[in-house]
Amino acid sequence: MSTAKAQLYLDTNRSIAEISPLVFGGFAEHMGRCIYGGIYDPASPHADARGLRRDVLGALRELNFRIIRYPGGNFLSGYNWLDGIGPREKRPVRRDLAWRSLETNQFGTDEFMQFCQEAGAKPMLAANLGTGTIQSAADLVEYCNGRPGSYYSDLRVANGHAEPYGVEYWCLGNEMDGPWQIGHLDMDEYGRKAREAAKLMRLQDPSVKLILCGSSNTFMPTYPEWDRVGLETCWEAVDYQSMHYYAGNRNNDTASYLAQALQFESHIDTLAATLRYVKAKRRSKHDVYLSWDEWNVWYKAQEMDGRWTQAPHLIEEVYNLEDALVVAQWLNVFLRKADVLKIACLAQIVNIIAPLLTTSEGLLKQSTFYPFMLMSKFAHGQSLSVATKAPPVATAQFGDVPALDVSASYDPAGGETAVFVVNRSQIEAISTEITWQSEAPRQVQAVYQVAGTHPKAANSFESPNVVVARQLAIPPLDGKKLTLELPPLSFTVISAC
Repeated sequence: MSTAKAQLYLDTNRSIAEISPLVFGGFAEHMGRCIYGGIYDPASPHADARGLRRDVLGALRELNFRIIRYPGGNFLSGYNWLDGIGPREKRPVRRDLAWRSLETNQFGTDEFMQFCQEAGAKPMLAANLGTGTIQSAADLVEYCNGRPGSYYSDLRVANGHAEPYGVEYWCLGNEMDGPWQIGHLDMDEYGRKAREAAKLMRLQDPSVKLILCGSSNTFMPTYPEWDRVGLETCWEAVDYQSMHYYAGNRNNDTASYLAQALQFESHIDTLAATLRYVKAKRRSKHDVYLSWDEWNVWYKAQEMDGRWTQAPHLIEEVYNLEDALVVAQWLNVFLRKADVLKIACLAQIVNIIAPLLTTSEGLLKQSTFYPFMLMSKFAHGQSLSVATKAPPVATAQFGDVPALDVSASYDPAGGETAVFVVNRSQIEAISTEITWQSEAPRQVQAVYQVAGTHPKAANSFESPNVVVARQLAIPPLDGKKLTLELPPLSFTVISAC
C-alpha cells in the first residue's frame, strides 16, 4: 500500500453559512417494515406500552434525527389521514395500492406525533395531493394545529390530545412528476393545485412552512423544467423546494461510485440556479430554499410488491463500506451547500433502505449508521470553506477527482471545529496535513474513523461490528498543524476545540 500526501487549510473566517440542524433528518413511510415491525411492533419483547420499539428509539436517538418526514412517499398519494386516527379497533384495513400491501392503520398521525416526541425530532407531515383534495390538506392542518373549538381540532381533543401539535413543516404532495404516482399531475396542474392547497393550509395556520414538490430525480425528462414551472406558480406561497435522489453502484464501478459527490453537488447547483432565476424573474424579496427530503443509497434490494400482505419485507438493503463512504460524502455536500440546503431526510430510518435493520428480537446497525451518527453529533455551527490539495483518483464517470472529499464546521459559541474527510482511494493511504490558518485549536478532542480493507465489507446480525466507527489515538498538535495518515476507503472525523 503506497502513501500519498495532501493538505487541508481551514480558516474560521471563511464561513459558507450556518448549518441547519434540519439537514440531519429522516423519513418514515408506510412501506414494508418501516412502521410495522420497525418503529411500531407491539409483539416484540422490546416494545413499550404503546407498541414503540425501545431499541429502535435508542438507536434513532444516537443518530439524533432533528426532523422526520411522514407518512410517505408513494404511499401518501393514496392515503386518507382520517383512516389512521381514533380508536384502533374502528380503524379500517385498506389496500395500499402504491406497494400492493395491506395497511392496518394501527399507526397514524397521533402515534407518529408521540413517536417524534420520544425520538426528539420535529415532525414533517405530508399532505396527499394525489387522491387527496386541497380541503383534506387544510383539514389535516386544523386537526394538528387548531385550537379547540372547531370540528377537526375537537376531533383531536376527543382522540386524547388536547393541545395542538404545532406542526411547522408540511410537504405539498410527493413526487407528483412521476407517472408511477397515484394522482400524477403535469407540471401546470400540480403548480395550481399546490398553490391552492398552500393557500388553504396557511389560512388554517399562517405559521406553517411549506415544501413544494420538486422533480423526483435528475433523470426525469421534465427536470428541471418541472421545478421552474412549480416555483414560478407558487413562489410566494412556499418556503422550500424538495429534491429526491438515490445513488447506486449498479455497474460495480467502485471508483466512480466513490465520486458521486460530484453528482450530488451538480444536482444542488442546478436547483439553486433555478431558485435564483425564479426569484429574479418574479422580482421577489422572498427566499425559497432546498429540502433534500429523500436521499440514500439504493440499488441492490428491489422487492416492491407486497402481494397484499401486512408489513412485507420490501427493499431491505444491506449496506457495505463503500455505501457508507458515499453517505459520508453526501453529508459533506450538505455542509458545503449549507447556504441553500436547509432540510434533508435520509430515506428511510428503519428496515426500508435504512441504517437500522430489525428482527422481532434484535436490531442491527448497518455501515451507513456510523457516518450519519458522527456528522449529526459533530457538525454544528457554521460550515467552513476548506481549501484542499489532494492527489487525483481516476474514474470512468467523472474523470480525475481529488482523492479526499472534505467538509468542516466551526461553532463560535464553544470554539469547536470538526473536520470530515473521506479518502475515496481504494489503494493509497494519504498523509494529510491540516492547517488552521486562523486561530489554532487548544486541543484535538477526539478522532473517529470508519474504515476497512474491502469496499463490499458489511455488517450482519451474526457479525455486527465489521464496519463501525472506531476511536483513534489523538495525534499531537504542532502549532497550527495536525498530521494524520488516512487509510484507503476511510471516513475520518477530527473534533478540536
